Amino acid sequence: MPVSFADVIEAAQRIRGVAHHTPTLTSQTFNELTGAQLFFKCENLQRMGAFKFRGAYNRLAQLSAQERSAGVVAYSSGNHAQGVALAAQLLDIPATIVMPRDAPESKLAATRGYGAEVVLYERSEENRAVIAQGIASERGATIVPPYDDERIVAGAGTTALELLHDAGPLDLIVTPLGGGGLFAGCCIAAHGVDADTEMWGVEPQAGDDVRQSLERGERVVISVPKTIADGLQTQSPGEVTFAIIREHARGIATVSDEELVEAMRLMFERMKLVVEPSGVAAFAAVLHERFPVRGKRIGIVLSGGNVDPSRYAELLSR
Repeated sequence: MPVSFADVIEAAQRIRGVAHHTPTLTSQTFNELTGAQLFFKCENLQRMGAFKFRGAYNRLAQLSAQERSAGVVAYSSGNHAQGVALAAQLLDIPATIVMPRDAPESKLAATRGYGAEVVLYERSEENRAVIAQGIASERGATIVPPYDDERIVAGAGTTALELLHDAGPLDLIVTPLGGGGLFAGCCIAAHGVDADTEMWGVEPQAGDDVRQSLERGERVVISVPKTIADGLQTQSPGEVTFAIIREHARGIATVSDEELVEAMRLMFERMKLVVEPSGVAAFAAVLHERFPVRGKRIGIVLSGGNVDPSRYAELLSR
C-alpha cells in the first residue's frame, strides 16, 4: 500500500496540538431510529470546519525550508482550499489556491481570510490541475493536491484513529467519498487497529466515479456531477486513493440530494449540528440502510460544516 499504518501514526503525532481532537458524539434518538449504536466523528468542528486541515497540515509540515519559501499551490472547491490556506498561514508559507467560480461564497471568503491568494476558474470549461501546475511551474512552488498524495491521505486517516480511540471497537466505519483521501486514510487507520472493521464509502448518486471504477477494475472519468454535495463533485478517484480503496473497502454506497437534505435537517433538529451536504453523506447512507446496520456499532464521519447560511436555510426549507 502507498500509505502504511505507521504513516498515519506519524501524522497523528505531527498534527497533535495543532488540529483539534474533535468530539465523538452519540444520539439515543438516532440509535433507536436505525437499530444500531452510532458514533459521530464531528469533523465539522475541526479547525476551518472540515477534516481537510489534518492532511493539509501533515503535508505542509514536511516541506523543506526551500520549499516553504517558494510557497504552495492547491486546487479545491472549498474545504481543501481552506485547510491548505490555514496550514500555510500557521507555518508562514505563501499559498495560492485555484477555486471554481461557483464555489460557496463562505469558502471563498474563508480561504482569502486565511491569507491565501485565490485564482478562480470555470469548473465546466477549465482543468484546475492544469491551471495549478502552470502557476507552480512559474513560481517554483509545490503542488498540494486535495487527495491524491500519500501525506494527505495519512493525515486524513487520523480521523478514524481518534474515532476508534474514543468509541472503541466498531463493526463499520462510514465516511463521505469524493476523491478518496478521507476514505482511504480511514481504511488504513481502521485496519491497522482491527482488520475486521467494515469500511464503507458514500458518494452522491450523480457522482459515483469510485463505484464505477471498482466495478470496472480501473479508474474511470465521469462528467462533473450535478449535486448539492460540492465537496464530492470529483470526476475520478486518485491513483493513490484508488489503490487503497480496492484493497480495503467493503463497499461503496450512494445517496440522493434529497436524502442529504433530510440528513442535514435531522442533524440540526436532533443534535444541533450544522453539517454541509457533503459532510452528511455517510449519515444519510446509514439512515437509509444502504448496507446492513441493525445491531451494529457504527462510526460515522461528519466530514465538514462549511456551508453558506443562506444556502443552508434554503436547503432545509425545501
